[in-house]
Amino acid sequence: MMADIQLKDGAEEDFKNWFSESNKVLSSFPGFVSRRFLKAHDGSYRIIVEHESKETFIKMHNSPEHEKLHPTGHSFMSSDPVRKTFSVAAE
Repeated sequence: MMADIQLKDGAEEDFKNWFSESNKVLSSFPGFVSRRFLKAHDGSYRIIVEHESKETFIKMHNSPEHEKLHPTGHSFMSSDPVRKTFSVAAE
């Protein structure tokens, strides 16, 4: 899953801290591969979450742990994330 996000002015450092802390919880889910917060040279932001399968991602995404973390992450954003999911086409 990739999500393009827009952060509120001045929220980047707090979001980065929240993101690192939330990774400590979410990385314990079976099938978790990685979860990264990226910043482009133009100042835009993207989150990339990689799981072994769509099923393990959905299980993590629908978990009570994710439900608890989700509102705090969104509180740093100025608009809803624009999400896309992908599957591996070639390696």
